[in-house]
Amino acid sequence: MASFSSDYHDNGNPEILVQENNPFIRTLTLHKPQKLNVLSTLMILQLFELFLNYEHDAFVKLVILKSSGKAFSAGGDIANIAHHLYNGNLRHALKLYKTAYTLMYFLAIKTKPQVSFLNGITMGMGAGVSIHGSFRVATEKTVFAMPETAIGSFPDIGSSYYLSRLLGFFGEYLGLTGARLDGPEMLALGLATHFVPSSKLALLEEALARKLDSSSTNTSSADDCAIISAILDEYSEQPAPKMKSAYHYMDVIDKCFSQSTVEEILSSLEKELATIINITDHHEWLLSAIQSLRQASPTSLKIALRSIRGGRRLQGVGECIVREYRIIYHVLCGEISNDFMEGCRAILLDKDKNPKWKPSRLELVTDQMVGHYFSRLHDDEELKLPQRSKLSATAISKL
Repeated sequence: MASFSSDYHDNGNPEILVQENNPFIRTLTLHKPQKLNVLSTLMILQLFELFLNYEHDAFVKLVILKSSGKAFSAGGDIANIAHHLYNGNLRHALKLYKTAYTLMYFLAIKTKPQVSFLNGITMGMGAGVSIHGSFRVATEKTVFAMPETAIGSFPDIGSSYYLSRLLGFFGEYLGLTGARLDGPEMLALGLATHFVPSSKLALLEEALARKLDSSSTNTSSADDCAIISAILDEYSEQPAPKMKSAYHYMDVIDKCFSQSTVEEILSSLEKELATIINITDHHEWLLSAIQSLRQASPTSLKIALRSIRGGRRLQGVGECIVREYRIIYHVLCGEISNDFMEGCRAILLDKDKNPKWKPSRLELVTDQMVGHYFSRLHDDEELKLPQRSKLSATAISKL
């Protein structure tokens, strides 16, 4: 019989449910469905502590991460961050990002297998806590996106690592436009490792518990991964992306999003659109991409492009995360532009959906301005990622 713990609360309500399927499996359920499971600082700290404990627990062979409601996780609690920034509490906002970025790094380097059920909306920080894990299971309900440029920010939480390593220039397409992907598209691109219909997730979870419960306690992490992979393969399907999917226009995406600047990317897309005679699926996604670029923060677009392009040249996810922290630090400080605050106001707070970006046009955002976001911080402000062996609950509490 599975046991439950509700030790993690906010105002008396459990936001992370902890389930012990058997001595070898722990299931963590994000349980804030009324807020689409957005991740607060408290939830991130709790996830960090739990994953760290399981990493050092010789009995635990697998951690399953799933959610309640229609969203896996819609991202970080950006509205709360904006609230603290409006009240002059920059340190609170920076703490959330510093803790979240360190968690992403830990999830990428830990040895214990992690299976995430992306059964619903998976965006921003919600994508980060899953994509850096071993196995990502998409379903027919999955909706993935990195929509940060629409609110004056940029794709972060290690996304400059994984977006820059997608096929061709699809990462630039996703990062700049915030385009949404469904489960089959995530699978085709490698963002998901498996596709399982949502109706079979409970059976899959039971199969994982049954198989790992009967396996030897002396198996290695590699052996456990092989067993888990085989079970996932048994339940997984291979659906093809829909005909209207941008995935089928990879050649056009490569042609347009390989351009050197955002201005050239936008111009290339508009030229491509002008060549289309009949309204087709090709026409629809092109028009959507153009509209997204025209509505997004010009500063954010240029930051995002440089971040993703630079991610290709960096050696690992750790280097990408350290650099992304520098960027978000400068974004939150608003030294060059206050687009993040304006985006939060227009999209999340006032909800008039009419942000007034400053600078307002791409050509007004200079290379020097963009370069400032990538500049090193003072030594005491830099994100210093700890070694996995030196991570402890005490170290987490000091983040």
